[in-house]
Amino acid sequence: VQLQASGGGLVQPGGSLRLSCAASGSIFSSNVMGWFRQAPGKQRELVATITSGGSTNYADSVKGRFTISRDNAKKTVYLQMNSLEPEDTAVYYCNLQFAGWNYWGQGTLVTVSS
Repeated sequence: VQLQASGGGLVQPGGSLRLSCAASGSIFSSNVMGWFRQAPGKQRELVATITSGGSTNYADSVKGRFTISRDNAKKTVYLQMNSLEPEDTAVYYCNLQFAGWNYWGQGTLVTVSS
């Protein structure tokens, strides 16, 4: 299984970005996809997750600003990020979990700066 993330970049405070992560390979239909992030000097933290049934979970810091969604047919998860703040600057990693397996994408850098 491989995860390919895209969509990071430089954006001004208050701006928006959309991250995508496509999975390839054999994947159980029952799974959880999500996004984590790691800022310089900090530990990796949960941003949001979504189950194959569509149940979502968000970190308190992004609730109301970020939206996670997925396309099961395309095996792709998305993260729509609005009202971005400098504190959102981090490398964002997509994640896929099923049947006890845990997979990570390569990370995509999001920089929020004026």
